[in-house]
Amino acid sequence: MRFDTFFAAVFVASLFGYSASAQEKGKPMAAESPVYSFTMESIDGSPVPLSNYRGNVLLIVNVASFCGYTPQYEDIESVYEKYKDKGLRVLAFPANNFGNQEPGSNEEIKEFCTSKYDVTFDLFSKISVKGEDQHPLYRYITTESSVPGEVKWNFQKYLVDRSGNIVAMFPSKVKPTDDDFIRALEGLLAKKS
Repeated sequence: MRFDTFFAAVFVASLFGYSASAQEKGKPMAAESPVYSFTMESIDGSPVPLSNYRGNVLLIVNVASFCGYTPQYEDIESVYEKYKDKGLRVLAFPANNFGNQEPGSNEEIKEFCTSKYDVTFDLFSKISVKGEDQHPLYRYITTESSVPGEVKWNFQKYLVDRSGNIVAMFPSKVKPTDDDFIRALEGLLAKKS
């Protein structure tokens, strides 16, 4: 086989996600999780590729400052503090989709979260989690992930395993300190990949 023909074959194979050894075994390489394909904006306006979180267990949650569930910020922070050294990362997305309960600017939201609840986990810029202007990340979560279904209210929680698979959803009423949530979280953290 000529070198240029071989190089072209290898290039084409790499485009389709196959390695030479994977081809020999007849198996495609594992595809990367769609979660990692998104780049979000931090609460301060910086781009944050979600691929930065690869290998961690994620808690993705839509939050609001003026909701009956807002005190869950304290629970989320306590769970984050307890498990962050074991690989937990929290991605909190302010959203104003329910009862106008998150009307503030990103600066106001950040000030509220840090001064009232001492939040240290990752806060992102305000997005829409449902409706015509739904952010593509939440469109993926609610329509294409393994736990589809619309976001019903503020503080709906999704757990993502270390490979980027969305594996569980917990409704707003389930606190992150509840036994069912902690069991699911600890199970994911116990798995190294």
